[in-house]
Amino acid sequence: MPTADPNAHGGDAPTVPPYRVVDHIVEHLADAAGVRHLFGVHGANIEDVFDAVFRAGRIEAVLAKHEFSAAAMADGYHRAGNRLAVVAATSGGGALNLVPALGEAYASRVPVLALVGQPSTAAEGRGAFQDQSGLGGTVDATAVFSGVSRFCARVESAEAAEKLLPLAVQAALSEPRGPAVLLLPKDVQQAVMAPRPAGSPTKAAGETARGPEPADCAGPAADALEQARRDGAPVLVVAGTEVVRSDARQELARFVTALGAWVTVEPDAKDAFDNHDPRFVGVAGVIGHPSVRHCLERAAVCVLVGTRFPQTSAAGLEDALPGRTLVCLNREPAYPPSALQLPLGGGLRQGLRAVTARLEASPPRPGPPFPPHPGLRYLPHERSDGERIALREIVQTVARALPEDANVVSDAGNTGCGVLHFLPAPRRGRYLLALGMGGMGFSFGAGIGAALANGRRTVVLAGDGSFFMHGMEVHTAVEHQLPITFVLFNNNAHAACLSREEFLYGGGRPYNVFRPSDLGQGVAAMFPGLRAATVRRLDELRDFLAATAGSAGPAVVSVEVRTDEMPPYLPFVPFTTRSEEPTEGVTPR
Repeated sequence: MPTADPNAHGGDAPTVPPYRVVDHIVEHLADAAGVRHLFGVHGANIEDVFDAVFRAGRIEAVLAKHEFSAAAMADGYHRAGNRLAVVAATSGGGALNLVPALGEAYASRVPVLALVGQPSTAAEGRGAFQDQSGLGGTVDATAVFSGVSRFCARVESAEAAEKLLPLAVQAALSEPRGPAVLLLPKDVQQAVMAPRPAGSPTKAAGETARGPEPADCAGPAADALEQARRDGAPVLVVAGTEVVRSDARQELARFVTALGAWVTVEPDAKDAFDNHDPRFVGVAGVIGHPSVRHCLERAAVCVLVGTRFPQTSAAGLEDALPGRTLVCLNREPAYPPSALQLPLGGGLRQGLRAVTARLEASPPRPGPPFPPHPGLRYLPHERSDGERIALREIVQTVARALPEDANVVSDAGNTGCGVLHFLPAPRRGRYLLALGMGGMGFSFGAGIGAALANGRRTVVLAGDGSFFMHGMEVHTAVEHQLPITFVLFNNNAHAACLSREEFLYGGGRPYNVFRPSDLGQGVAAMFPGLRAATVRRLDELRDFLAATAGSAGPAVVSVEVRTDEMPPYLPFVPFTTRSEEPTEGVTPR
């Protein structure tokens, strides 16, 4: 609780608080980096940062229930809003709780600045509580965070803070993007420094002295694309996460038109291309659609745009790549060593524009603008068994209720497989999936960050296992009255692990089956006023989604799902004898 200044007396001029390092940090983030939200969990060794945020009144602090979720909020905030994201945590366990979420941001190239409190420098190596200086046999926070960041530094003085802060921001936003970590001892945070003169210029984060370099449209990669257009050869484009991060969706669509290509997307880039476009052939990889392989087998050229083609995207397609020309348009080289790399210079948007201009200047391809394909096809899937609803039916019901500009955030496990496989990305919205590390429970924080980033209706789809890990972030959504619908798939199990046990070890093991729980009624009892329910039929789900669609705040619905359902996951297909079912196209809306 704040206390009065003992030196202040009635009638005297108000005492001007000292300008501290934390005040400088907040001012720089607001002015130079355009930061408007800070996510975190309070604690003794980070409380000064939150005090500076409160004093300045320019950044909104959003307190999570767990540091992992706070960093997930920052991650989702960037993915949905394309802004630098900031997370703050105290020392000790609070700091270590950040590591898995920063690992996701590192693997997925998400710029997150982490401000991590530390004990005072005078106490380092002297038995201080939560000492992470690496001295005297303590945990070395610099070593811990260096493995999950692009930049990590311990700030030893006010002068160092002034120099290191812009470097950390620049490192987070520079290629390859990712987390930057500043370790802030308590005494350094409180150190007094001279304030920046009012009106003095600040260099914007990410600003460079020279303009972007043009893409190199000469060489084998560009020649292969031009030859494919000239010959009318079938081409498959694999669109990745960098398309969305670079805001290059329009450039991708124009490039695809010029090339006359089919398009597939990576699992975590489902919104990189319009899922309703007739050129769209589905999702590539382990949770993907068989129609992708059908098209790859017929293609002469495969073009990787904004992706390195990792295992999650390439699984099930590797043996179809030989004999086809593989071209990569991405800042980082493709994982397949045979790919022809097209240097992008100034970035993906500029590169796509330059290559498209060359293609459009060459002779048009003969025949139709792109070859026909058999339509989107699904992996084998279940139907309702009379007692519980199947994944596909739930997902299609949710899809029909989605606004076209919604944020969709799905979690790991059977739920993530079903949502990715059966739910098209909203036409003007965002689709978020954390596949860098694939951590369970990530969607709860990421959904909150996404809703704060763009203010749109956000739908979080997660299983009961993920809810038990980080579902209490529903409370954060309630606190901020965010427009989020949490759809919980409750099968009372870690069903993906249960499926693996059944298929690989013969089943009969008790580890991944839970005692029944009623999540909807439980959440309703915990948070009076929150619209929450458990449903067991599709009509109940439809009614709940319709009734809460226009609400300003959050809503939670738990759907009772089949426990024994095999998810649409490519490695599980050999264990089933069910035939693949063709579809009439993309799930209707």
